Amino acid sequence: MRATDWCLSAAGAAVVMATSSDPEHPAGNMADGSSETFWTTTGMFPQEFIIGFPKSVTISRVAIQCYLVRSLRIERSVSKDPVDFEECVEKDLQHTEGQLQMEEFPLPDFQATYLRFIIKSAFDHFVSVHRVMAEGTAEDT
Repeated sequence: MRATDWCLSAAGAAVVMATSSDPEHPAGNMADGSSETFWTTTGMFPQEFIIGFPKSVTISRVAIQCYLVRSLRIERSVSKDPVDFEECVEKDLQHTEGQLQMEEFPLPDFQATYLRFIIKSAFDHFVSVHRVMAEGTAEDT
Protein backbone atom coordinates (compact mmCIF):
# COMPACT_ATOMS: atom_id res chain seq x y z
CA MET A 1 0.00 0.00 0.00
CA ARG A 2 1.21 3.44 -0.91
CA ALA A 3 1.10 6.25 1.67
CA THR A 4 -1.61 8.84 1.02
CA ASP A 5 -2.24 12.32 2.40
CA TRP A 6 -5.56 11.65 4.15
CA CYS A 7 -6.18 15.33 5.00
CA LEU A 8 -6.94 16.22 1.38
CA SER A 9 -10.56 16.74 0.37
CA ALA A 10 -9.61 14.83 -2.82
CA ALA A 11 -8.89 11.80 -0.57
CA GLY A 12 -12.33 12.15 1.06
CA ALA A 13 -11.32 14.19 4.12
CA ALA A 14 -13.57 16.90 5.48
CA VAL A 15 -13.18 19.63 8.08
CA VAL A 16 -16.11 18.63 10.29
CA MET A 17 -15.71 21.39 12.90
CA ALA A 18 -13.83 24.67 13.28
CA THR A 19 -14.18 27.19 16.10
CA SER A 20 -13.81 30.21 13.80
CA SER A 21 -15.58 31.07 10.59
CA ASP A 22 -14.53 33.68 8.05
CA PRO A 23 -16.30 33.57 4.67
CA GLU A 24 -13.14 34.88 2.96
CA HIS A 25 -10.97 32.12 4.49
CA PRO A 26 -13.16 29.07 5.28
CA ALA A 27 -11.95 25.99 7.14
CA GLY A 28 -12.23 23.84 4.01
CA ASN A 29 -9.21 25.68 2.60
CA MET A 30 -6.97 23.58 4.88
CA ALA A 31 -7.91 20.44 2.94
CA ASP A 32 -7.59 21.75 -0.64
CA GLY A 33 -3.87 20.91 -0.99
CA SER A 34 -2.78 24.51 -1.60
CA SER A 35 -0.52 26.64 0.60
CA GLU A 36 -1.98 29.75 -1.05
CA THR A 37 -5.41 29.34 0.57
CA PHE A 38 -5.97 29.17 4.33
CA TRP A 39 -8.33 29.17 7.30
CA THR A 40 -8.01 32.07 9.69
CA THR A 41 -9.04 32.33 13.31
CA THR A 42 -11.09 35.22 14.62
CA GLY A 43 -9.21 36.02 17.81
CA MET A 44 -9.25 34.41 21.28
CA PHE A 45 -7.57 31.11 22.11
CA PRO A 46 -7.74 28.16 22.20
CA GLN A 47 -9.02 27.57 18.66
CA GLU A 48 -9.54 24.13 17.16
CA PHE A 49 -10.58 22.21 14.12
CA ILE A 50 -11.38 18.57 13.43
CA ILE A 51 -10.64 16.72 10.21
CA GLY A 52 -12.57 13.53 9.49
CA PHE A 53 -11.32 10.74 7.25
CA PRO A 54 -13.53 8.68 4.94
CA LYS A 55 -12.46 5.49 6.78
CA SER A 56 -10.10 4.40 9.54
CA VAL A 57 -6.52 5.09 8.49
CA THR A 58 -3.09 4.31 9.91
CA ILE A 59 -1.20 7.59 10.30
CA SER A 60 2.61 7.68 10.43
CA ARG A 61 3.27 11.42 10.06
CA VAL A 62 1.31 14.65 10.51
CA ALA A 63 2.47 18.02 9.17
CA ILE A 64 1.02 21.52 9.32
CA GLN A 65 1.72 24.77 7.49
CA CYS A 66 0.57 27.69 9.57
CA TYR A 67 1.41 31.24 10.60
CA LEU A 68 1.78 32.74 14.10
CA VAL A 69 0.87 29.54 16.01
CA ARG A 70 2.68 29.39 19.36
CA SER A 71 1.42 26.15 20.91
CA LEU A 72 -0.34 23.24 19.18
CA ARG A 73 -1.81 19.95 20.36
CA ILE A 74 -2.92 17.14 18.04
CA GLU A 75 -5.39 14.51 19.20
CA ARG A 76 -6.95 11.48 17.51
CA SER A 77 -10.21 9.58 17.68
CA VAL A 78 -11.02 6.10 16.40
CA SER A 79 -14.76 6.53 17.04
CA LYS A 80 -17.43 6.60 14.36
CA ASP A 81 -18.22 10.16 15.49
CA PRO A 82 -15.74 12.94 16.45
CA VAL A 83 -15.67 12.09 20.19
CA ASP A 84 -13.34 10.38 22.70
CA PHE A 85 -10.13 12.10 21.57
CA GLU A 86 -6.74 11.20 23.01
CA GLU A 87 -3.58 13.30 22.82
CA CYS A 88 -0.94 12.33 20.24
CA VAL A 89 1.53 15.19 20.46
CA GLU A 90 1.85 18.72 21.86
CA LYS A 91 4.52 21.19 20.80
CA ASP A 92 5.55 24.82 21.10
CA LEU A 93 6.34 26.18 17.64
CA GLN A 94 9.06 28.66 16.70
CA HIS A 95 8.07 32.13 15.55
CA THR A 96 8.99 32.71 11.90
CA GLU A 97 8.49 36.37 11.01
CA GLY A 98 7.04 36.85 7.53
CA GLN A 99 7.04 33.18 6.51
CA LEU A 100 4.95 30.08 7.09
CA GLN A 101 5.75 27.73 9.93
CA MET A 102 6.18 24.16 8.65
CA GLU A 103 6.04 21.60 11.43
CA GLU A 104 6.26 17.85 11.04
CA PHE A 105 5.26 15.31 13.66
CA PRO A 106 6.55 11.78 12.98
CA LEU A 107 4.27 9.49 14.93
CA PRO A 108 4.24 5.80 15.70
CA ASP A 109 1.70 4.28 13.32
CA PHE A 110 -1.72 4.76 14.90
CA GLN A 111 -5.30 4.34 13.78
CA ALA A 112 -7.56 7.38 13.44
CA THR A 113 -10.92 8.32 12.00
CA TYR A 114 -10.60 11.95 13.15
CA LEU A 115 -7.76 14.31 14.03
CA ARG A 116 -8.35 17.33 16.28
CA PHE A 117 -5.89 20.23 16.15
CA ILE A 118 -5.99 22.57 19.14
CA ILE A 119 -4.18 25.89 18.77
CA LYS A 120 -3.58 26.65 22.43
CA SER A 121 -1.84 30.01 21.98
CA ALA A 122 -0.46 32.31 19.31
CA PHE A 123 2.12 35.00 18.67
CA ASP A 124 -0.65 37.43 17.61
CA HIS A 125 -4.42 37.86 17.86
CA PHE A 126 -5.05 35.82 14.71
CA VAL A 127 -3.39 32.78 13.13
CA SER A 128 -3.76 31.09 9.78
CA VAL A 129 -3.59 27.41 8.90
CA HIS A 130 -2.70 26.88 5.27
CA ARG A 131 -2.39 23.14 4.97
CA VAL A 132 -2.64 20.05 7.12
CA MET A 133 -1.23 16.69 6.03
CA ALA A 134 -1.64 13.23 7.54
CA GLU A 135 0.44 10.63 5.76
CA GLY A 136 -0.68 7.07 6.10
CA THR A 137 -2.41 4.03 4.69
CA ALA A 138 -5.86 2.48 4.87
CA GLU A 139 -7.11 -1.04 4.44
CA ASP A 140 -8.88 -1.56 1.15
CA THR A 141 -12.52 -2.20 1.93
